[in-house]
Amino acid sequence: MKGLILHGGAGTRLRPLTHTGPKQLIPIANKPMSLYALEALREAGITEIAIVLGSLAPEKVVEYYGDGSRFGVDVTYVHQGEPRGIAHAVGLAEEFAGEEPFVVYLADNILEGGIREIVDDFRGCRAAAEIALCHVRNPGDFGVADMRNGKLVRLVEKPKNPPSDLALVGVYLFRKQVFDAIQKLRPSWRKELEITDTIQILLDEGFEVRHRLVNGWWKDTGRPEDILEANRLVLSRLVSHNDGKIDPDAKILGAISVGEGTLVMSSAMLRGPLIIGRNCRIGPDVRIGPYTSIGDNTIIRGAEIENTIVVGESKIECRKRIVDSIIGRNTQVMDSANGMRQGSRLIIGENTVISL
Repeated sequence: MKGLILHGGAGTRLRPLTHTGPKQLIPIANKPMSLYALEALREAGITEIAIVLGSLAPEKVVEYYGDGSRFGVDVTYVHQGEPRGIAHAVGLAEEFAGEEPFVVYLADNILEGGIREIVDDFRGCRAAAEIALCHVRNPGDFGVADMRNGKLVRLVEKPKNPPSDLALVGVYLFRKQVFDAIQKLRPSWRKELEITDTIQILLDEGFEVRHRLVNGWWKDTGRPEDILEANRLVLSRLVSHNDGKIDPDAKILGAISVGEGTLVMSSAMLRGPLIIGRNCRIGPDVRIGPYTSIGDNTIIRGAEIENTIVVGESKIECRKRIVDSIIGRNTQVMDSANGMRQGSRLIIGENTVISL
């Protein structure tokens, strides 16, 4: 079985973070979110993987993943360019898939329980497709499954009146019949080729389409608040680990992971779950955490930071409280003479300098 990671999309709801790179490279607990997709495929025994690239800085994706060897997989690339829908992206991978079944994994989704069970189930059957489903509070925001007596009969994309609370998770398993179905599609009102319409064609033509509920939590990281929630969920499983240097007088509470070359000074207070990358300087007079990720090569002095992602290579030198924020790479946050005293919430893109 092969794997297909979809790495395109405009990421408009995440601007300015996505002005300079694809949303799937935004880190969750200091790992690009698309790396979770690759690891899930690898852990399910899938090592031949194609990454479908979008139009936004595809070279950054290629630079990060290369040929996949450092991740224990074999990566090839398929170029989609401008977003034209999930089904369009899948159709581009027909040559890559060949005669083999394959998994489609949307790279802006994170699943706690992985995909091994659904992959094993699909390997052991002859169905044309299998979909992952999850109960959600807001089904109108997703593709939704219409079930009758436990059987899938219909899929609806972002319905005004959802027939159930079962949303399609961004993981789909297909055999070669899917490519004939894609050829029969017409663009939707969004001017895209919809994967829900593709699966509906398979259902209407009598092909077996299986379904499986996911284990654990699932997050679609389309908005800043979703990314922060995913960061919290991943960090909640963090195990303490220290490859840096923490001053004995620093105060440590909870699970903390510190990268190689990082220095935590004596007047720092760190509250886990918290992950700090490599070659950082933390302190003096800082309060960081909980549920915070600090990327590599970051300097933080004087600030109080909570429930925040700092992508990395940044400098934060301010006596302010920063909460519920995502701070892009190579960013500077510093004090101004008339800064606010209450907590600040920041969504900042790359290469930015601001004063609070």
